[in-house]
Amino acid sequence: MADELILEDFLPYRLARLSTTVSATVARAYDKAWGLSIPEWRVIAILGRHPGLSAVEVAEQTFLDKVAVSRAVTKLIKAGRIDRQFADADRRRSILNLSEKGREVHDEVAALALEFERELLDGIDAEEVERLNAVMDRLLDKAKRL
Repeated sequence: MADELILEDFLPYRLARLSTTVSATVARAYDKAWGLSIPEWRVIAILGRHPGLSAVEVAEQTFLDKVAVSRAVTKLIKAGRIDRQFADADRRRSILNLSEKGREVHDEVAALALEFERELLDGIDAEEVERLNAVMDRLLDKAKRL
């Protein structure tokens, strides 16, 4: 039957499986070497690129829920990997930045992440990668509009 839902062939399921598998694989390396969870690494990664964000802005940028970001921020502050200041105009708004220790971790993990990406894409030519990125961008744009 053409209208039968076969979960293993359903695009959202396949994308979720791919994302979960790839994230879990690289997360094991982050955890083993630096004791970082996926949310903690995402917070470090986004602050490495966009310093001075609030926790709400980090959540928006990383597609993590606010509770996961809050927990990650708390752990990262306790570990000395990020610093938190409060905005002068609104003392409820915190401003997050990588500490020197956090910047070192960022740089080390980023190198590992980029190497993992290279290994994952090994055997896929540049044109295919470009096409894949274009299709993913189109799917993301369309999903946001649905």
